[in-house]
Amino acid sequence: MAAVAIALGLLIGASLGLLGGGGSILTVPIFVYVLGFPPKEAIAMSLAVVGATSLVGVAGHWRAGNVNLRTGATFGAVAMVGTFAGTRLAAFLSGTTQLAIFGVVMLVAATFMFRGRRAPDASGGRRRGAATTLVVLGGLAVGLLTGLVGVGGGFLIVPALVLLALPMREAVGTSLLIIATNCAVGVAGYLGHIQFTWNSMALVTAGTLPGIALGTYLHRFVSQDALRRGFAVFLLLVAGFILYQNIGTVLAAVAHRSS
Repeated sequence: MAAVAIALGLLIGASLGLLGGGGSILTVPIFVYVLGFPPKEAIAMSLAVVGATSLVGVAGHWRAGNVNLRTGATFGAVAMVGTFAGTRLAAFLSGTTQLAIFGVVMLVAATFMFRGRRAPDASGGRRRGAATTLVVLGGLAVGLLTGLVGVGGGFLIVPALVLLALPMREAVGTSLLIIATNCAVGVAGYLGHIQFTWNSMALVTAGTLPGIALGTYLHRFVSQDALRRGFAVFLLLVAGFILYQNIGTVLAAVAHRSS
């Protein structure tokens, strides 16, 4: 099982390195369906793994000058409020409900991946005020999802940062910084409420760290459009499986309460 955990961590890290996001959304399903953890524990532990992996990615982007510290601090501060609120809200939801929400989030992520990321147009500076409002709201939403279902939110953060006229490489590097801070707040919010299995987290992280370095290296050799669309299809399949496994239970519980 140790070898499996490390190998799957390598997959998570490689996805992050290749795509600049998206890999973290694999962590919760791996903890639940492969390593056999309950949903709540899986969501909390995924935050620690994703946070540690993102820090490694930030280091590389920082050396390359691709981290906008001022924007990252502003967006991250708003998102951290949402993350803490998400961890508090999670206490009132069942693990099955959290997984169902997670499945819906994966569908949204797949949609973003299919559409791709567009560079800002020439009017981006003139729309900066409106974009800032959207980014604040987006930061709260991303933070809420991070605390609630354990996703880093890079597939939402990067487009939001592009709205602020950040170049794509800078948006990706800054996104990793925001993800790392969000995950740290999320882990702190779950401490004392969820049992962390530190050895399993360490094994997965042992794979993600070299994985993100490998993905960053391979990034220059791989067709990003083909990879992005292929990953989107994979997300749709996993989301369908998760919703099939959990949505019926959630709907039955809602029907029971309303009867």
